[in-house]
Amino acid sequence: MNLADSEIVASLLSRDNYAIEKDINQADYILINTCAIRDNAEQRIRKRLRELRALQRGRQWVKIGILGCMAERLQKQLMEEEDNVSFIVGPDAYRQLPQMLDNLKDGEKLAETLLSETETYDDIEPVRYDTNGITAYISIMRGCQNYCAYCVVPYTRGRERSRDPRTIVDEARTLFNKGYREVTLLGQNVNSYRWEAESGKRKAESEADAATSSHISVGFPQLMAMVAEVSPLLRVRFATSHPKDLSDELLQVMARYDNICKCIHLPVQSGSARMLKLMNRHYTPEWYLDRIDAIRRYLPECSITTDVIAGFCTETEEDHQATLEMFRRVRYDYAYMFKFSMRPNTYAAKHLQDDIPDDVKTRRLEEIIALQGEIALENNQKEIGKTFEVLIEGVSHRSDQQLFGRNSQNKVIVFERGDLHPGQYANVKVTRCTSATLIGEVVDNK
Repeated sequence: MNLADSEIVASLLSRDNYAIEKDINQADYILINTCAIRDNAEQRIRKRLRELRALQRGRQWVKIGILGCMAERLQKQLMEEEDNVSFIVGPDAYRQLPQMLDNLKDGEKLAETLLSETETYDDIEPVRYDTNGITAYISIMRGCQNYCAYCVVPYTRGRERSRDPRTIVDEARTLFNKGYREVTLLGQNVNSYRWEAESGKRKAESEADAATSSHISVGFPQLMAMVAEVSPLLRVRFATSHPKDLSDELLQVMARYDNICKCIHLPVQSGSARMLKLMNRHYTPEWYLDRIDAIRRYLPECSITTDVIAGFCTETEEDHQATLEMFRRVRYDYAYMFKFSMRPNTYAAKHLQDDIPDDVKTRRLEEIIALQGEIALENNQKEIGKTFEVLIEGVSHRSDQQLFGRNSQNKVIVFERGDLHPGQYANVKVTRCTSATLIGEVVDNK
């Protein structure tokens, strides 16, 4: 999401004759787009600001700005504590950036962090400034109103609002025509996407005939189908699904279109019913497992990934064991696993205590990581001998004689490059694997 926002910022600034500078030592402005979900992310930004002081000592005119969620959450503290920061802009105020930079005077500090209930940037064509030219992100909605007890996002990105589906489809079509072959639709909870309008509204206004208007509504399953129909050669992915809203209708659409990738990221956060209720996740372990069963039923080859938090407030050993058991039952292909860190202004910060010792959090996290490593390796070993269609993304980091790409299940596959190049599709047979990567050989070229 931050990368997608940065591309919007680049577009807005380019309209005002600003240009991206690849060499930081030649830049006049340095914009740092930030995350506030975990304390570790914010500490990295603080460290980065300290590192940039040396650059500013040699080039006093360089101005640094903080964008995004951390800017939204810590505007006052950043202004007071980081004397080398000149401007602070929240996620809904990026349109103000060109004017702010134009008017920024030496020694002055400017800030704009008001949240919007309507801003979606749906009229902005992002500048794809740091991309492989093959895969791209498309933000379909902004904000969140699930108010999970541990999460700061509703307070830094505001309430949910969805983009006009026509602008999303147009963006996907433009990307395809430019040579991109995969798009990922982004939202804090894509299942909540819903755009409603009056069809024929413009015609009705021009003809003063309101009778020509009728209400239309587009949900996420319909949007997925619309984007998939841009071209059968355009792969479509999405992130992230909330388990409480994952519908059979979406799974049926995924099964219907070959170019909708068979991979679902379904954050579980905990396998304990008590923890899920305390986290305000709006589902039970039984509901979650029912959604897993539905995925397996409609999409037998679908990979499933997740997020999990170790050591949330009051978590007992029994709760932790329930999480491990959830991993054993679902057998995730990949997981993002973290220790709980209390975020200010959340429900947890106001009403709960971060009462799990850090060494206990660490031990529980390590147990989850170890189990997931075993499961991921076993899952990948089952892929040996299978052939997958791979979209080639680039050259392997280990050897320029190898390429890498991803299959529909979002698994990385490495293989000899031959006469292939990024952007092509190739059929690759898996011959061996690690817990993180499949290794194979091309069996024919498309």
